[in-house]
Amino acid sequence: MSSQEMSGQEMGSQEMGGQMPYWMERQSGEERLKGNIRDFLICVAVLAGITALGWMFYLLGFSDATIITLYLLGIMIISVGTVYRAWCLAASVAAVVVFNFFFTEPRFTLLAYDKEYPVTFLIMLAAAVITGTLAGRLKDHARRSARTAFRTRILFETSQLLMKAGSRRAIVDAAAGQAVKMLNRDVAVFLVQDGSMGRARVFAAEGNAPGKRWKPDWKTAERTYLWGRSGDFFQDLGSGTKDMYIAIRNQSAVYGVMAVRTQERALDEFEASILLSLLGECALALENEKNIREKKEAAVAAENERLRSNLLRSISHDLRTPLTSISGNASNLLSNSGEFDEETKKRLYADIYEDSVWLINLVENLLAVTRIEQGRVELHMTAELVEEVVEEALSHVSRMDEEHTLSTEYREDFLMARMDARLIVQVLVNLIDNAVKYTPKGSHIRICCGRQGDMVRIQVADDGPGIPDNQKEHVFEMFYTCGAQGGDSRRSTGLGLYLCRAIVHAHGGRLTLTDNEPHGAVFTFTLPREEVVLHE
Repeated sequence: MSSQEMSGQEMGSQEMGGQMPYWMERQSGEERLKGNIRDFLICVAVLAGITALGWMFYLLGFSDATIITLYLLGIMIISVGTVYRAWCLAASVAAVVVFNFFFTEPRFTLLAYDKEYPVTFLIMLAAAVITGTLAGRLKDHARRSARTAFRTRILFETSQLLMKAGSRRAIVDAAAGQAVKMLNRDVAVFLVQDGSMGRARVFAAEGNAPGKRWKPDWKTAERTYLWGRSGDFFQDLGSGTKDMYIAIRNQSAVYGVMAVRTQERALDEFEASILLSLLGECALALENEKNIREKKEAAVAAENERLRSNLLRSISHDLRTPLTSISGNASNLLSNSGEFDEETKKRLYADIYEDSVWLINLVENLLAVTRIEQGRVELHMTAELVEEVVEEALSHVSRMDEEHTLSTEYREDFLMARMDARLIVQVLVNLIDNAVKYTPKGSHIRICCGRQGDMVRIQVADDGPGIPDNQKEHVFEMFYTCGAQGGDSRRSTGLGLYLCRAIVHAHGGRLTLTDNEPHGAVFTFTLPREEVVLHE
């Protein structure tokens, strides 16, 4: 920081309130002249008042010592009330002269007959100077204490605001707002994105229109960013601007640049030091936000890698069985078809068909899950008759349903729902296939449809062994399988129920699992109901 930027003036004290203490403001020449005039008037008023009071004491017969004490009191009042210490010293000399003029013989002259008066004058002057100096030091100490308290309060408020901020933008807004509040001048922030300087965000002080009266220089900010990486905060600028550009940095990185409008006056030492502390807090908060974001990204990458590994492992295991079965049955038919009777051929054909249907369903589930994970699910919502959608799903169910009893129940005619029919068919196929595969032969599977408020409720219930309570909250998780006891497990990737819930949620409904009485499982999902309009 250059000496020109850091040169400061002595400031007066003022109580801290809602506004910034005026000692935070660097005085211009005009302000300094006004301050001197104010101090002069205070000196004249206090000396005049003390002299009038002393004259009254003199008429009442009080001793000279009492009057001298009054002048010492006046010097203390002047030292506290004035900004510049020179006026206190001048008032000390003036007090001796005024006392000599009004209260020593011969009065109303500057002569003194008594030989003791010169000694009295010297002692009075020394006492006045010492008293004024001590009072001035106390005032300076109070001012420094007030500055320290102000700095502590600002940094504490900044720390609290930065702790609450959850993003880079919120952190910058909090830090810039505190800088505007502290300096009462416009500031701008340039954030670094991917190693390059971003555009400025201007935060105007009260009464200023942002971006209209002041436009920070981008090139100067970029140069400050480049220099800031080597440890320089305040730059000696050569671009003609009088504004201050400060790097928002810590020991490891530069996160941006803050520009402070200083065209009217430069920052003093106190303003600069507290601003550096504030930007240090801002850089620390940005670093913490970066670390948290990187940890989240690493966790997401690790989770994606885990899902990918699980998917590859599950697919490689589950595809091998049906593909081996298909290739083996096809090889037998090609090589030994003449030795097989018609019943054996039909059984081999049925096995090939079931395995191919399973592979088709698996591929459809994988593609649907991929679209959901990438956020590319596009719903083509139309009003559909629920009965037609259910019948379409039943036509796609595995041939294993011949070993079970499937029934449907519609609690009202012309039950309409708003849905993407293709996806809801996939949901029903997955739920019915699970019930077919994981219930004993001869089990009864019932599809029940009815109204539930402004929703349509569709249930797929079976009377199989059911799902244990400790596994119910996990069956909808991706890649979760619960052995032969639960749905979506045997020869499965654990994607079916996860996919069903994702599709139903995308429609604005819910998919739940409950127990069937006396045994079995009931999967229930809801869809938005569509009103039926009959035209006669």
